[in-house]
Amino acid sequence: MIYRVRHVTRYRYERLVTLCHNQAHLLPRDTRNQRCLDSSIRGHPRAGDGDGRTRLFRQSGLPVSVETPHRELEVSVLSQVEVDLDRNGTPVLDLGATCAEARARLWRESDENHLQAREFLLDSPMIKTGAALRDYAAPLFADARPLLSAVRELTSRIFSDFAYDPEFTTVATPLEEVLENRRGVCQDFAHLAVGCLRALGFPARYVSGYVETQPAPGQPRLVGADASHAWFAVYAPGEGWVEFDPTNDNMPGAQHITTAWGRDYSDVTPLRGVIFDGGDCQEMTVVVDVERV
Repeated sequence: MIYRVRHVTRYRYERLVTLCHNQAHLLPRDTRNQRCLDSSIRGHPRAGDGDGRTRLFRQSGLPVSVETPHRELEVSVLSQVEVDLDRNGTPVLDLGATCAEARARLWRESDENHLQAREFLLDSPMIKTGAALRDYAAPLFADARPLLSAVRELTSRIFSDFAYDPEFTTVATPLEEVLENRRGVCQDFAHLAVGCLRALGFPARYVSGYVETQPAPGQPRLVGADASHAWFAVYAPGEGWVEFDPTNDNMPGAQHITTAWGRDYSDVTPLRGVIFDGGDCQEMTVVVDVERV
C-alpha cells in the first residue's frame, strides 16, 4: 500500500521572532515493513537547508532553521511511503517465550539485540515506573503465560478501562494522573503501556507515526487519524520488537505509518526547538492528512 502523507504545523507568536532552530521527526523512516519513497520539508518563511542526521535510536532527525524575522511560521512536510500489507505477519501470540523465560533470556544472553533492548527498561523523562503501574498490569503477566499474549490483553484492557478524551490531558500531564482518572489520548495510552511493561521487567518503547485518515470502504476509521498518532512496541526475545496500539485495541497494520521511536514522547517530538525573541506562542495548529495513492 502506498500513502501520501501531509503534515503541516503552524505557529503564531506574540512578537517578532528573529531566529529559530528546530529538530523535526516528521519523515517516515525505513523499516523492515515500510519504505519512504520520497519526502520534502518546507518552511515559510523559508527554512535553511539541512541534511538529515542519524541520531538517537538510529532515526533521522531533520534540522529546520529560519533566520528571517517572522511572527508566523509554517512547516510543511509531504512524504510518499510504501507499507507492507502484511505488516505484522500473522503472529501467534500464544506461542513464543513465556513471561518468565523472556525476563531470564534478556539478562542471561548477550545477544546485541538484547543488550540494546535493555535501555528501554529504564525510566525516561515522561515515564517513571512504580507500584501503581506494576499493580495495574501484573495480574495479566503470570510467569507461565506467553509474553505476547499477555501484552495483547494489556492492550485491550487499556482500551476498555480508559476513555479517549482530547480535552483532559496535555503533553505535560503526569502519567499518574492519567492512571488515576482513566482518561487521555493516544500518547497517554502508549506511555501507560510502556510504563506498565517496564515496571514488570519487559523492555518497551514509544512509537510515533500516523494512521490512515480515510480507510477503504467498509473498514473502520481509526482514532488518532487527524494528528500524529502513537502506539508502543515490546521486546520479546526470539521475536524481536512487536507493536500494539491500545488506542484502537489492535496490532498496527498497513494503516499505520512509523516516523520515529524512543523512550517516550520527548525523544520523538514531531517538531521542537528554540526561538529568539517572539514572546509566547499565541497559537499552534497541526493538520495531518494520510491518503492512499
